Amino acid sequence: MLARTLVAGSLGALVVAAGGHAAPVSPCTGSMLTGTFSVIPGSAGAGNIVYALRLRNRSRQTCFVSGLAGLRLLGRTGRALPTCVEPAFRPGLTAVRVVLRPGARAKATARLSPDVPGVNEPISGRQCEPTAYRVRVTPPPGGGTLIAPIAPPTPVCEHGHLSLSALSPG
Repeated sequence: MLARTLVAGSLGALVVAAGGHAAPVSPCTGSMLTGTFSVIPGSAGAGNIVYALRLRNRSRQTCFVSGLAGLRLLGRTGRALPTCVEPAFRPGLTAVRVVLRPGARAKATARLSPDVPGVNEPISGRQCEPTAYRVRVTPPPGGGTLIAPIAPPTPVCEHGHLSLSALSPG
């Protein structure tokens, strides 16, 4: 079983190049990608809302992402805001390798609360945290970062708590 998983994982990192030869695919880095972080219409309810993180390969090279993106919320001027990312999936689940040819996309979803304060956050008169206007994204496992706009900008309560899904095709 382990050998079958390792072989399948290795095959996922190869793309057939011109001439029929398999070429290795490198991890995507921040400089190879563009991104958006936008509310999913109709997702608000029970004090939560869901935003979609979308990454697009803007380079001319095929690359891959796999797993949980690193996120850091940023204020209007680019100042880092409190951010606490928690995986939305159960422990033990395996992330998929998402191969991104030039122009292809990957997505993840983030559930957050824009208006229900956490411990030690203001409960009246002010919003729970400063408004986040952008998010710094570290694509897994390649590294580097990119900055994605948040649409619409939002405070993220519970000290920037985000429940984030693993990246998938899309």
